[in-house]
Amino acid sequence: MTTVSSESGDLESRVVSLFSTTFGGEPDGVWQAPGRVNLIGEHTDYNRGLALPIALPVRTFVAIRRRPDEAVRLVSEGMGELAEFRLSDIRGGNPPSWAKFPAGVLWAFCHDELTIQGIEAAFVSSVPIASGLSSSAAIQCAMAIGISDLFGSKLADDDPGRRQLASMCRRGENEIALAPTGGMDQTVSLRSKAGYALYLDCRDDSIEYVRFAPETKGLVLMIVNTRVTHHNDDGQYGARRADCIEACQHLNIPSLRNVPYSELEAALGQLPNEQLRMRVRHVVTEIERVRQSARALRQGDYSMFGQLLAQSHRSLRDDFEVSGPELDAAVESALEAGALGARMTGGGFGGSIIALVDSDRVDRVSATITDRFMRSGFSLSPQFGEGRASAPAGAAGWHLPCSDGPPPDARPAQP
Repeated sequence: MTTVSSESGDLESRVVSLFSTTFGGEPDGVWQAPGRVNLIGEHTDYNRGLALPIALPVRTFVAIRRRPDEAVRLVSEGMGELAEFRLSDIRGGNPPSWAKFPAGVLWAFCHDELTIQGIEAAFVSSVPIASGLSSSAAIQCAMAIGISDLFGSKLADDDPGRRQLASMCRRGENEIALAPTGGMDQTVSLRSKAGYALYLDCRDDSIEYVRFAPETKGLVLMIVNTRVTHHNDDGQYGARRADCIEACQHLNIPSLRNVPYSELEAALGQLPNEQLRMRVRHVVTEIERVRQSARALRQGDYSMFGQLLAQSHRSLRDDFEVSGPELDAAVESALEAGALGARMTGGGFGGSIIALVDSDRVDRVSATITDRFMRSGFSLSPQFGEGRASAPAGAAGWHLPCSDGPPPDARPAQP
């Protein structure tokens, strides 16, 4: 099994090389941000609930150089053509393709009247695209850290600043990339801690670190990428969010977080149809599962944690209806092969699952899942990795001397 990690030095060298080849000369600096896997708490963030993600060792690196004007030029390894636009051109849906994610960050800086100018930037990543491991948030957060450092905002220097950066990235993803996500991905990318899960309260963005070290119990967190593409801006994610909003209107509450677990049945009785009841049942029970999971991890009870993972998948499959044949097959096979628990992770409709497995059963679980995919006639073979709770976004090692602060002629860009 391949460990889900990145060779940081190699990625850093590649991004500097890509920058120099594309733009000539050297960048002002290099920054990086991690992908993430959500242990439990799916579709709870935009419902102001609870979530329990970890940052992963896989990283996106960005090399950036400031310009004296408002022109923006972006290139990404493997993404094809150079993206070119001006800060004043950024709006919902423009620029298209992958560039909308870093552009959304630039838009947020402008919108908040923070001093920035145009840039040239190159991206290289080891986060698998469309895998449910939040490659888009890694792009955003690497860019956000770099822009903050280069133009003197210093928002990466402490947790309140990183909290603000996460909010800016979320707004950029919502308003420019037009993906109606809730901000969990950016929060964990910017505010994580190595060796710990992030117990995130999405109502007030408060966090608590919960020790997550399954290796101390002889366990491995397997990540299985089904390689079925997953996108948060394809309409399905938004449809589920719309269901939650409609349910809140019927219940006359601001968010589904306001439904206590003990009063779930009474709330379900006030809803007009089964689809809304299913959506609410998932969100409310999932928030409770996050509470129980944090408690189990604090007590070192990984057996209970595994049971909660399996319960979460059943809820996502049956009540929220965001799973799929490959995700279900991977989860079922992992459990059949002896995993303590398994579930889909991410927004759904493709991407990855996680499975909590005894270290001596990893090969058996991998073989069982692969065999199931072959017998089911799925067109792609799964990819396997190990997830470990990793460090947050930050500066990489490569920087030009005296590169701090904005260029002398920098001025606030207009949104």
